[in-house]
Amino acid sequence: MPPQFLLATTAPQASAPPRTTPVPRRAEPEHRAALDRLHGLTGLYWLGCAVFALLLALTTTLATHRIWGLCAALGYGAAAGLARRAPRTGERPATFASLAGAVVLPLLVLIAVGAAQSEVHVVEHSGSLLLHSGSPYPPHPTEVGDYNPYLPGMALFGLPHALLGATPLADARLWFAAVFLVSMVTAARSTASAGERPARSADTALLLAAFPAVALPLAVGGVDLPVIGLMCLGLATAGRGGSGTAAGLAMGAAAALKWTAWPLLPAGLVLLAVTAGRKPAIRAALVSALIAVLAVVPAALANPAAFIQHVVLFPLGQGAVRSPASSPLPGHLLATYVPGGHALAIAALAVAALAIGVSLVVRPPRTVLAAADRLALGLGLAMCLIPATRFGYLVYPLVLAVWFRRALMRPNECSLHGGCDHHSAQAG
Repeated sequence: MPPQFLLATTAPQASAPPRTTPVPRRAEPEHRAALDRLHGLTGLYWLGCAVFALLLALTTTLATHRIWGLCAALGYGAAAGLARRAPRTGERPATFASLAGAVVLPLLVLIAVGAAQSEVHVVEHSGSLLLHSGSPYPPHPTEVGDYNPYLPGMALFGLPHALLGATPLADARLWFAAVFLVSMVTAARSTASAGERPARSADTALLLAAFPAVALPLAVGGVDLPVIGLMCLGLATAGRGGSGTAAGLAMGAAAALKWTAWPLLPAGLVLLAVTAGRKPAIRAALVSALIAVLAVVPAALANPAAFIQHVVLFPLGQGAVRSPASSPLPGHLLATYVPGGHALAIAALAVAALAIGVSLVVRPPRTVLAAADRLALGLGLAMCLIPATRFGYLVYPLVLAVWFRRALMRPNECSLHGGCDHHSAQAG
């Protein structure tokens, strides 16, 4: 991640009382040198992103990834150049350049040519099925593209396409991105403690969106991003305490989209019980369960066999058609090369889930950051152990592990991102 997420400078202390030496107006040479080094690291980060994008464009066999790589390499290259001028311009121009090249341009190109990863078409088709049959699952899938491994709530992102047709505004990726960004901005605001100003919420969300692991799915697919956004929002509202209703709404909405959000429920509810007490945690559990039930049960009852085939068997690699998801991670390697390895992978996954559950009881997280770390660990283990897995799934633990560290930064820990009043004044 860029230095802005990992490094921060300490703002000057409050004005010295009378009769003491006044703080000099210009920065000390060593402080300027430290700022220059950090800006140099930022430029190297964007340059590294550009190299990654270009290598992906040159080596991938997927047309959507090739388009992204070429566009993103231009954006990241421009960001690297702008980062060198950060002491004069701030970090925002570099962030905007990276977003323009890594998200906006490839997304517009892909929408214009009608190209997207298969999951976008699956979600849009599921929206049409939900609208006309009450179930988002094809009753007789015959090939990989017919399978919809998502929970019924995901089909809502396909309703604009079902209602408006193949217009750019109806593209599911736009709605994935909107829910993701709104959720992350709201989560950043929710993490501020009483009397404190949160880090620049919109700037932080945009910087996260420019990170390659997030920018790539935003442009070509993005189905996991609204799930991640709602998970972060659920944790943030649970860490803030309160009545539990807001946390329950966010967690229930995430749980209605995809199985990968379900580990959020125990982590979020335990955190809420610590921060607000047992009654708010029970209320949040009831609200989240109600939302999940209302989203899942009607579609499941409309065609139970199709629901099990799409949502349970296919993701586990047990459907009539095998899932194409594969990466050289332990779960996939066990299921592929070891006799009985599929059962071993599932057993290891169950043991990991039990261990994380026990840790929540024995040592419950007392802060949103601790809960996010615990959830990131659990999801990281799960992504490594499930038989049908992709490297892209690791964006879940990555965002959870890094996001709250940035969002919880105090005002006096202002980073070089966007500059702060003190740094801007010194740069002038």
